[in-house]
Amino acid sequence: MQENKTENEYLTGRERMVPAGGLELWTEEFGDPAHPTVLLVMGAQAQGIQWNDGIVRRLVDGGRRVIRYDHRDTGRSSTVDFAQQPYTVADLASDALAVLDALGAERAHVVGASLGGIIGQRLAVTHPGRVLTLTSLSSQPLGTDTAAAVQRAMEGAPPLPGELPAPRPELLAALASAFPEPQAGLEDYLAARLPLWRVLHGQVLPFDEDEYRAMERRAYERARDPWAALNHALAGAAPVGSTAELASVTAPSLVLHGTEDPMFPPAHAEATAAALPGARLVMIEGMGHTLPRALDDHLADRILQHTTA
Repeated sequence: MQENKTENEYLTGRERMVPAGGLELWTEEFGDPAHPTVLLVMGAQAQGIQWNDGIVRRLVDGGRRVIRYDHRDTGRSSTVDFAQQPYTVADLASDALAVLDALGAERAHVVGASLGGIIGQRLAVTHPGRVLTLTSLSSQPLGTDTAAAVQRAMEGAPPLPGELPAPRPELLAALASAFPEPQAGLEDYLAARLPLWRVLHGQVLPFDEDEYRAMERRAYERARDPWAALNHALAGAAPVGSTAELASVTAPSLVLHGTEDPMFPPAHAEATAAALPGARLVMIEGMGHTLPRALDDHLADRILQHTTA
């Protein structure tokens, strides 16, 4: 017999390491297991905890079971020798399925941010029966060759005809110095990371440095190897699938995007929504390429509305 639990008890995360193709992935589950599942998929080099507790709490209060997890090479999940065990976005999508399988979730509302949005799109194409709804947040269309666009931008070459815009120059400059040498300590690490978060956040909404400092400190202190996350740049460099495949997606789709996103300017959101049949596009005024706590309720309410419909 299932033990009776109070609403507050369901707000306490239940952590578990789960198997995924010879690796172990850290997962955390909230909410009543009988409620509809929302799988939160974070972006490149980011940990599951970077889905703010405020978003999780609001989703649970709205009657959802919420799962967040660390990708391979991030947080408490297994790290990989990429030269010996290279992987792609398709493998990261398989990891997401492994999380659902291990936690007994046959189907889920998939919410992906940045690279997580691409992973969600991939799942909606390859495993439509597992995806109840899709929310692509601060992302771009499946199959976009961002690495090539970035390379041309850094060389000063014009974009190709029809190519989506590259990340803004100030972001490319910040990314170049976002990771100090591996022997650096915590304070040097934070000093290198905070300028990147300032650019990613955008220039419209107030920037709370203490919020980002606390988030980066937590991520650094719980990571098996903070530098292993750089492998995600290698994994994402090889496009997987094509934008045309999104025409086959049957899951109701929502595209959420910030008007000030410096990583994927708004044209990426418009292209994603155009490629997903019947997708709804919602632009969030002032938001950049981060999830500040000030937007927790707004983002969660959008997700709740979409996953209810």
